[in-house]
Amino acid sequence: MKSDTWAPHVTVASVIEADGRFLVVEEHTSSGLKINQPAGHLEAGESLVQAAIRETLEETAYRFEPEALVGAYMTHFTRASGDVTYLSFTFCGKSLGEMAGRALDEGIVRAMWLTADELRAISERHRTPLVMQRVDDYLSGRRVPLDFIHTHSVAPVAPLKQT
Repeated sequence: MKSDTWAPHVTVASVIEADGRFLVVEEHTSSGLKINQPAGHLEAGESLVQAAIRETLEETAYRFEPEALVGAYMTHFTRASGDVTYLSFTFCGKSLGEMAGRALDEGIVRAMWLTADELRAISERHRTPLVMQRVDDYLSGRRVPLDFIHTHSVAPVAPLKQT
């Protein structure tokens, strides 16, 4: 049965700069080995900030402290299986150091630190055009305070009592 409910895939990404280099991952995709920021899907029950912290740790073994929102990006893809929309929130912040020996998510080959120029030079290897867009937006100074984002937990509605 086909559902008439449409919902975008919500994702997060992290832009982390240290000494003029950006933390990125090299990962296996259906299109081959690609470069991306640490990124992934929002999971049930977590905030966008929590998702960015978790995904960064899982994909890079680096602890991440988000400081600002760089941007929100919507991308539509048409695939053989149907249309897909991604709504992605990109955070910037600082690395709190690597957790040496921590295993990386399945499909992640390695974490790397590259300059913006090095990233531009390998644009054909980017997972999406957002890889460079996120860095360029960060470098241009785009920042939205984290208190702009609100997460509210709503208690479940109690079922009506049968009389």
